[in-house]
Amino acid sequence: MLLPIHIAAGGLALVLGAVALLAKKGGTIHRRSGLVFVYAMLVMGISAAILGNVGGGVMTVYFVVTALTTVRPVSPWTRRINVAAVTVPVALTLLGIMAGVKAYNSPRGVLNGVPFVMHFFIATVNLLAAAGDVRIMRFGVPRGGPRLARHLWRMCFALFIAAGSFFSVRERVAKMLPEPFTTAPMRALPILLVFGAMFYWLWRVRGRRTCQCSSDTMRCHSPLQRSELDTGVLDVPPTASHSRESADTRGPGGPPRAAEETDSP
Repeated sequence: MLLPIHIAAGGLALVLGAVALLAKKGGTIHRRSGLVFVYAMLVMGISAAILGNVGGGVMTVYFVVTALTTVRPVSPWTRRINVAAVTVPVALTLLGIMAGVKAYNSPRGVLNGVPFVMHFFIATVNLLAAAGDVRIMRFGVPRGGPRLARHLWRMCFALFIAAGSFFSVRERVAKMLPEPFTTAPMRALPILLVFGAMFYWLWRVRGRRTCQCSSDTMRCHSPLQRSELDTGVLDVPPTASHSRESADTRGPGGPPRAAEETDSP
């Protein structure tokens, strides 16, 4: 009974993850598909842990939860989650290193069907995630580009886990897709596309910290900045012209005055 739920949640997560990657960031489609993607990944990760893949299931839950809290308003419960979550990548890093060493010393260089290189790769990713969590604990959640980058790479890595668990096994793909899609290059293509999309969006959000908007229309300079402003990720500092305008149109202690009309020259 649990296995069909796990498979259905994984398939739904693959579709919704692709939609969230392709949709306009900060838009309605991105937000809704991303939120349902998180729910689907939680179901997939918890069911995977119950079915026996404890490490993969816990890692999936960790990445989607910390990615979600990154773009949520800072609150006591998000702080508590970030503090408690740091123990997960630390433990997974140690287990990954141990599994990698064991796989490396095996005759075929694999452990449970996974080559030693992949074990060390997963351990490295978890180590980087732990370092990011420690930084959050010391300096707080960043703003602008760094905050979006943290959200993006964690969501994309969770999507990589879902895509890798499905497309890495030829028998699984053969049950769902036609024969041409079961070849090694075709099965590797979705995983490469996930990483390609991740690096593209990380490049797009590089250096984004604050949104400099005009004083009268409050329009951002780029569509990406407007979507970031809608999600509350970007700070919008008040401009000097906006402050002067507020002072000029407000009497001393009174309501705002209407702007005086002037004749065109």
